[in-house]
Formats: sequence, C-alpha cells, structure tokens
Amino acid sequence: MISMNVCSCWKRGSSLLVSHSSSSSSVWSKTTKGGNSRGGAVAASAHLTRRASSSSSFTFTAAASASTRLRRTTALKASTITWGQQQRAFASTPTPTTNTNFEIRTPMKPFSRGSLELKPVPSHIPRPPYAETGKVPFQMYDNVYIHDLEDLDNANSVVPKMRAAARLARNSLDLALSLAKPGVTTDQIDTAVHEAICQHGAYPSPLNYANFPKSICSSINEVICHGIPDTRPLQYGDVVSFDVSCFLNGVHGDNCATIIVGDDDDDSNNNTADPAADPASDWRGVPYKTTFASDEEREHFENSRRLVRAAHVSLQAAIDACRRPDACLSDIGQAIHSVVYDQYGYQSVEKYRGHGICQEFHCAPFVKHFRNRDKLQLVPGMIFTIEPMICMKKQDCKEWDDQWTVITTDGSLCAQFEHTILITDGDDADSRVEILTVPENNENH
Repeated sequence: MISMNVCSCWKRGSSLLVSHSSSSSSVWSKTTKGGNSRGGAVAASAHLTRRASSSSSFTFTAAASASTRLRRTTALKASTITWGQQQRAFASTPTPTTNTNFEIRTPMKPFSRGSLELKPVPSHIPRPPYAETGKVPFQMYDNVYIHDLEDLDNANSVVPKMRAAARLARNSLDLALSLAKPGVTTDQIDTAVHEAICQHGAYPSPLNYANFPKSICSSINEVICHGIPDTRPLQYGDVVSFDVSCFLNGVHGDNCATIIVGDDDDDSNNNTADPAADPASDWRGVPYKTTFASDEEREHFENSRRLVRAAHVSLQAAIDACRRPDACLSDIGQAIHSVVYDQYGYQSVEKYRGHGICQEFHCAPFVKHFRNRDKLQLVPGMIFTIEPMICMKKQDCKEWDDQWTVITTDGSLCAQFEHTILITDGDDADSRVEILTVPENNENH
C-alpha cells in the first residue's frame, strides 16, 4: 500500500492534506479552456484534450413547443419551507399531456433545454469559486485531504458541515425522484430542485461548473451521466438517474439514484417495505407495478429492475468493503466488479469515477468502479464519493456534441447510484463508515 508520509502533509483549515503519487491512482479530470477541471463523475483518462471553453455554444433540435416549457413552481419562504410543501407546489404546476402506455424505446437525442440563461441564485447565498465565471480553479489532483475527527461538536468544523451539505443534497435528490412522473420534464424537475436548494440557503453545485448550464444532472436510458435537463417529457418506462449536489457553508454534498418512471403499484400506498426482503418493491421500498399490457412491456420493466438492482447492490457492496480494517481503494472496485460482472453479467463504466469532495467539488482520491491495483489505504478522515455507473451491455461510451452528455455506444440502458461517505475511526465494521447522504429515515438508501 502507498504510505502517507507525514512529512509531505500540511494543514488546511481543520483538514490534513496528504500528498501522494501513484501512476495507478493519479487521475486527471477532463479539462476546459485554461486547464480547468470539469465533470461530475471524474473522467479516467489522463491529460484529456480540451474540448470546451467559456464561450462554447450548444446546438440542439428544437422538439418542444413553448407550451411544454417550464412553468415555475410557486416560491416559498425559506423560513417555512418543507419538502412536502415543495412537492405540493410542484404538483399544482401544469404538465404536458403524454402517453402513459408503454412504447418501444427509441434512442435518446438532444432536446430543447428551454431557457439558456442560468437560473438565478439569491445574492445572499455563498457561492463556490466557479459560480460567476464557469472557470474551475486549478487543483492538485494527487492530494488527499484527511479531515479532523476530533472536533465533531463544533458546527464550524469540516465534518459537521459535510453532514449538513450531504443531508441537504439527499433531501433534494429525494425531491427529484418523487417528481419523476410520466409527462413531467427534467427541466421542470431541475427548477423545482434548484428552488428547494436555494430556499435552504445553498447553491446547486453543478450550476455553471465548467459552464454546465443546469442545476442537476438528469440521465435517461442509455445516458450514463452528465445529462442536461431539457423539455423532453419523461416517458413511461424510462430509466432515469438524477445526480444532485449542493454547496452549503463552504462544502459540497453529492449523491445520485436511479428509478424507473411509472414503475409503482397504483393500488398500494405502502412504501415501507424492505427491498432486501421484498423483491416486489424497489430499492426505496416502493411496490412495483404488477400488471402489464404486453409481454414486451413486462420484459422491459423486469430487465430494467434487474439493472437498477445491480447498480444499487454494487454500491452497497462497495461501502461494505470500506468497513474492513486496512481497507484500500482497490477494495471498492473489487467489490463492485464482483457484483456487476460476476453476479449480474453487466459492465461498469471505466472512464468516469468517484472522487474526493469537501471544499472542492472534485478532488482525490479518485475511485475506480472496477478491479484495479490502486493500493491507497483508506484512513479515518477521508471523505469521497462512490458512484458506479452500470451498463446492461458494454461499458464503452461517447459524448454528445454538447460536450457533457455521455451515452453508451451500443445504446444499452445504464443505471447509477452514488453516496458520499466518511471513513471514521470506529471500532467495528458498522461504525467504520458513515454514509453522509442517507435519507431522513436512514432506511432504504
């Protein structure tokens, strides 16, 4: 394993910065004009070609009328906002009429994004360094921050701040998932989540990060990651992932989850089932739909459920691997690979990875979601994301011309889950890892 030489460390606030180098674990993210990093799930290849600039233009097919464009949700006062109020406000917003019958899936394509202006953020909300210019400050990508675990009762220390940011990111993700219904556009969901994050005094981390134009990422069907919300209505049977992040009190929280649009039992109000014990419910405990109009429809939903389940199980296995004494970075990839390839016969995307996170949106350590030899020991105080992207067929991918949207080259479906975790100094496996992005009820995550 790579030893962390204390002589190469220096203090940064309440965190210890450890400099390490390894050809197997040092990763550079994709760059923009001026060498700025970009990408929610950090790209794997070193020294990738600069492809975007602050003046990049985007060309899309205008495929939606003005009537399908976003109608803004009712603004709610920050002092009285609740997540239930957010959902009710969104429910009162008219949505396009769409066919809720199952249709054979067609390839995703660029769609009108609605307004090209960045959504406004109230002036009193603190912003990350890139918020105004879209330029991400230069970062040393081989530095791993080891955060102080001694002063956890101090709200101004890093770990309590990370807990708050991660919890807000999770609540915002759950809001996005709850709004994903047939006929609703991802642009509408983007606005609802944007407003909820701002009303809680935070900044949506993706907004203008290396010129990303929206506040969340929404990736549908064969889109692997970094999908840009647009005016395409969600369709019955879509496999959709929402990646939601926020910047609160100087730190970022980041998480992602996948659901199948319309795959819920309309005759049941039970969403408390244990998904591990009840295969008739999804990872949230929401009962699956049980009636289908055709064999093709049933096959699509069953195959999609299996893919989503594989992605979710692989993330849980990766987190469990971090609980072992003397766990190292490669244990994460090994655990994911064992589930995805060996148990399910799927593939895990290799180009995009998990990442360290705190004051910086993306930093080391970079987490591979496949078997590898990155022998960096996981030590108490590390905070990073694990975010496997699982493809039903081959993991090969390509980008659209918007320089963000990543799709599978063979058009196969993809599912993703992500948590932000903290390695602790706990005495047993259960306490050795703290999942920072857990739901309010701390269940079915």
